[in-house]
Amino acid sequence: MQFFVAHTDGEARACTLTTAHSTIRTPVFMPVGTSGSVKGLDAHDMLDLLETDIILANTYHLYLRPGDETVKHFGGLHGFTKYHRSFLTDSGGFQAFSLSKHATPDPDGITFKSHIDGSMHYFTPQKVLDIQYNLGSDIMMILDDLIALPAEEERIALSIERTTRWAEISIRYHRQMQARGIGREQNIFAIIQGGTSPKYREISAKGLCALDFDGFAIGGLSVGESNAQMYDTVAFTTPFMPKEKPRYLMGVGTPEDLVENVARGIDMFDCVMPTRNARNGTLFTTFGKVGIKAARYKLDEDPIDPACDCYTCRNYSRGYLNHLYRARELTYFRLATLHNLHYYLTLMRQMREAIIAGKFETFRRDFYARRR
Repeated sequence: MQFFVAHTDGEARACTLTTAHSTIRTPVFMPVGTSGSVKGLDAHDMLDLLETDIILANTYHLYLRPGDETVKHFGGLHGFTKYHRSFLTDSGGFQAFSLSKHATPDPDGITFKSHIDGSMHYFTPQKVLDIQYNLGSDIMMILDDLIALPAEEERIALSIERTTRWAEISIRYHRQMQARGIGREQNIFAIIQGGTSPKYREISAKGLCALDFDGFAIGGLSVGESNAQMYDTVAFTTPFMPKEKPRYLMGVGTPEDLVENVARGIDMFDCVMPTRNARNGTLFTTFGKVGIKAARYKLDEDPIDPACDCYTCRNYSRGYLNHLYRARELTYFRLATLHNLHYYLTLMRQMREAIIAGKFETFRRDFYARRR
């Protein structure tokens, strides 16, 4: 992986990240393709209509179904999905935490119950990397001990102690596997934990950033804290992260969250919000959100957003989308998802252009002014 910072404007950064499969210009939003597919879309949509350079797939889900060995049989995620640009795979720790009522961490890993068939499984730092070697992703996230917020100080301390120890195991194991010819084109990111506590975020960041990872993520946010707490935690944490490596904020978020956290020095984002909200009838626009199921759109001939040039807005009206949603036609899910992801990806490109031009704060003010 190659990474360099091309421009800065305040704390905001415009960077270039190159993997074995694509060149990624940041700030970047990674659409979520949990099971190797962004819901409602295929590789043609992602490559030709949205022009994405990287998407996120999930280790937990692909391990359970169809199985990482099956994905390996087809040539990894790139061969299986026919999406030939970059993949980032999450470690699966969050899903074990959020989907299983019986997820139990211990000093060596996490025991969890499958949400599909109730079978029991055990993730260790080495196990999640072995799965991701089979998946063939370009960026692999390591296993971390995620906790919900708010949390007792004792539990936060235990979380970062486990996360750091698992990180040490992970980086050592990955370098050993690379020496054996496995995962040589795969990169590995660590995940900083610590809740909203400056004390524990500093401890976690310093412990992890001293290790030889290819990039670093901030995890454990957008799990119950306020937006202000999230923004303050990111602003406090990023100064401890290496300037010469990518910074990834996991699972965030709204358009406002993207703008605010780019302003705080974050390069990479992912979230299910644009795809999930599309399926539920909420569409993002330059002037705010549109609830397309509302009766007032039945005879509306305008596109979802007159300022948008996505495939959906170039071809279809709000009235047609309103009809498709109310009729529960499958076509709605594709058209709405294309629009919402185009909005997010365009927002990231606009921020990059503003950073390069030295006008990020002007962009930020205009972003909020248009939404008001």
